[in-house]
Amino acid sequence: MGPDYSVVVSKARLEAFSDGVFAVIITIMVLELKAPHGADWQAFKPLLPGFLTYVLSYVFLGIYWNNHHHMMHATDRINGASMWANLHLLFWLSLVPFVTGWMGENHFAALPTAVYGVVLLLSGVAFLILERQLLHAGNPRLAAAVGNDIKGKISAVLYLAAIPLAFVHQLIADGIYVFVALMWLVPDRRIERNV
Repeated sequence: MGPDYSVVVSKARLEAFSDGVFAVIITIMVLELKAPHGADWQAFKPLLPGFLTYVLSYVFLGIYWNNHHHMMHATDRINGASMWANLHLLFWLSLVPFVTGWMGENHFAALPTAVYGVVLLLSGVAFLILERQLLHAGNPRLAAAVGNDIKGKISAVLYLAAIPLAFVHQLIADGIYVFVALMWLVPDRRIERNV
C-alpha cells in the first residue's frame, strides 16, 4: 500500500497557504510603520510606541510561524476540520496588524492594550484548537511531541490575566505580553526530538 498522496498534497497546500498569509500579515504591519519627519532622536521619539508594538507583534508572528511549521512537520494527516481550524488561527493572526497599529498609535492606552491581549489570547486558543484537530486526524508523531502542551495553556492563562490588568495599568499587561513572548523564544525542542 503506497502513501496517501491526497493527504500529502493537502498538507503541502495548507502549509503554503499559511506561509503566504503570514508573509502578508507581516508586510501589512511593516507598511503601517511611519517614518520620522526629521533625522534626530526627537523626531523618532513620538513613533517609538508604534515601533515597539511592531517589534513585539513581529516576534509573536515569528513564534506562531515557527511553531506552525514544526507542527506541520510532525503531521502526516490532515482532514477538513483541521483545515478549518487552520483558517480560524489565520483569522485571529490577521487581526494582529490592526491591534498593533491601534495600540502603538495610542501609546499603549488601556483599551487598545486589552484588545491586543484579546487577539493574542484568541490566537493562542485557535492554535490549541488546530493542534487538537490535527491530533484527532490521527498524527501519532505530533501527539508524542506535544504531550500536555503546558506552555500553551500557561500562555492562555497569562493572556487572560493581562486583559483586565490593562485597565489597572497598561504596563502590567505589556509586561505579561513580553514575558509570554520571551517564554516562547526559548527553543521548544519537543517536536524536533520526536520527528
